[in-house]
This record gives sequence, C-alpha cells and structure tokens, in this order.
Amino acid sequence: MKNGDIHPKSVLITGATDGLGKALALLLAERGYRVFAAGRSAQKLAQLDSIAGEKNLALESIALDVCSDSSVQSAVQTVLGKTNAIDVLVNNAGVNYTAAVEDLSMEDWRAQFETNVFGVLRVTRAVLPHMRERRSGRILMMSSLSGLVTPPTQGAYSSSKHAVEGLSNALRMELYPFGIDVVLIEPGYIITGIQKAAAELSKPYLEKGGPYAPLYAKFFTSVNDMRTKSKYTPEDCARVMLHAIEAPRPKARYGVTSLAPFVKWSKRLLTDSAIDAMLRRRYGIVRDSQR
Repeated sequence: MKNGDIHPKSVLITGATDGLGKALALLLAERGYRVFAAGRSAQKLAQLDSIAGEKNLALESIALDVCSDSSVQSAVQTVLGKTNAIDVLVNNAGVNYTAAVEDLSMEDWRAQFETNVFGVLRVTRAVLPHMRERRSGRILMMSSLSGLVTPPTQGAYSSSKHAVEGLSNALRMELYPFGIDVVLIEPGYIITGIQKAAAELSKPYLEKGGPYAPLYAKFFTSVNDMRTKSKYTPEDCARVMLHAIEAPRPKARYGVTSLAPFVKWSKRLLTDSAIDAMLRRRYGIVRDSQR
C-alpha cells in the first residue's frame, strides 16, 4: 500500500486460484492489502487459504463464477459486507479456445466470450455502483498482446481480448468524472495454467485433422518453443500489476514481457500487410499454389 494509508485497501481478484491472479493475490497480501481471491475450484480455493494461513496473510478466498449473475452478485455483496468497499477490482478470469475460426463450434465461441467478455462485464457492473458512490476506485482489465495482434488459431481468444480493449477504452472515459481509473494489462507469453487448460479445451479440434492440421502443428511447435525460451513468470506480471495499482496516475495500458514494446510499436509503425507477412513467416503459412 501507499505510505500514509490508514486502512488496508481491499482488492477483489477474479481467477485468483492459479497463474497471474494467484501471484498477484499473494503479492498484494504480503504488502498489506486485504485481498479477496475469487475462483471456482473449491480445492484450489482451499489451497490458497492454506497458504494465507501459513504466512499469516490478510487473504480470503471466495467462490465466484464470472459466468453466473447470482454468483457474482453474492460474491460482491459478501466482500462489501466485510469491508464496506472494494478499492481495486482485478478482472483476471479467462479461458482460451485454440482452433481455427471455422473449426470452433458456436458453443465454444459463446463459452469464450461468456468468460472473457461477459464475465468481465458482469463483475465490473456489479462493483461500479459502489465505486461511483465513493468517487474512488481502480479497475485492472487483463488483456493480452493477442488483443493487439491476432496469431492464427487464436481467433476466438484474440477477439475476446479485442473486446476487452474496447470495453476498457469506453470505461476509462465514462468513469473518469467519478475518480475511477481503468487500466489494461497486456502480457505476452507467460507460462500459467491457461495453456494446459487451452490444450484440453482444444484437443478435439487438434486431433481430428482436416484442412487446418498443418497450421495446428506449426502453431504448437511455436508455442513449445516459446515455453522453452520464456523467462517470464507470473510473479513478474504481478509486479507490473502492483505498479498499475499503486501509481498515482496510472497509464492506460501496461505491457508485460519484452515482446510487448515490439508489438506496440509494430502496430504503430507497420502496415497490416507487413504484420501479416511476419505472422505468415513465423507460422509457415503459404498459399497452396506456393507449396
């Protein structure tokens, strides 16, 4: 917390039982914040409570399914009943369906957006009235570099993150008069549980073969290469998010990993055709007539 704060600031983090959310929950609790770490898995919530107990941290797990109106309302009311305020909301819960646009079923498309977009909207709308009333608050939106540039097989995930970018841009303007800051976090490749979960969700598509099979092979070769070379941890991202929470005047967006500035400046300086050409080279995409 910032020096001079009398009462610990309360933070609600969705998707806090693994990966980036868990790393942030523990870091904030260690720094004296009162943290409500939300998630769906009872087992993982219990594990987080055990860690908090061992370290004597002001961290409390809370059951929350961002896809359920009643679950979100219940969780938010529980937090407000204990603290009377949610100073910081971190919209971290997310899933990734990896497959070609044509291959993914409409059910999977809906599931992708239900968590990554409507879940974010659902939690944000539940918290906003209380932040507006207090004329204070900060909301962190977990986007991705895929919200800026779309790799092949990431159409669903990237579309959802583009939506989060647009939603955040609107909220940043609309909430400015009420003293509420909205900040985008845009990580590059960081190894968390989302990759394993994405592989499970996408397994039926990857195993069936079809016209996109060569693309899937290239994509996962690239992913395995990034996994081997990745130097970034969830804790690295958590430190960036901590800065976004504590900055007196936060930036609109914070990139994470060395790839972030490259993607940012590529979007500003290169044409779409040039970016497409780079992606085609990376993933070995060629026209059939060129094979």
